[in-house]
Amino acid sequence: MKLEILDSTFSVIKLSPTETVPSWATNCDVFSITRTDEELSIVCPSECLSTNGELKEVENDWKCIKVEGILDFGLTGILASLANPLAENKISIFAISTFNTDYLLVKNHSIEKAKSVLENAGHTFI
Repeated sequence: MKLEILDSTFSVIKLSPTETVPSWATNCDVFSITRTDEELSIVCPSECLSTNGELKEVENDWKCIKVEGILDFGLTGILASLANPLAENKISIFAISTFNTDYLLVKNHSIEKAKSVLENAGHTFI
């Protein structure tokens, strides 16, 4: 797979499932919002976060690896080909899938090791 490390540093935010999606969450080029009966989960560049201190559950300092191109729904094992070598090297991920492609968030302190592991597994960074 061809991969790209996005420039921004990301945050993962957990809010109550009944909260309204905050306006700051959609003010960036890349963001993901998921609501379940247990939570409202937001992933966005850290620079987009509200700065008024209202956020209680936030995981900061994630880098984002994007799988380049549009992935066909018939393809199998895409995430596994990325997640397995990282797991074998004790690198945690937070995965996001969209209609077109997949994204892996890796803690900033592990991004260089993750890049090396994925290259050794046959993936290419652009």
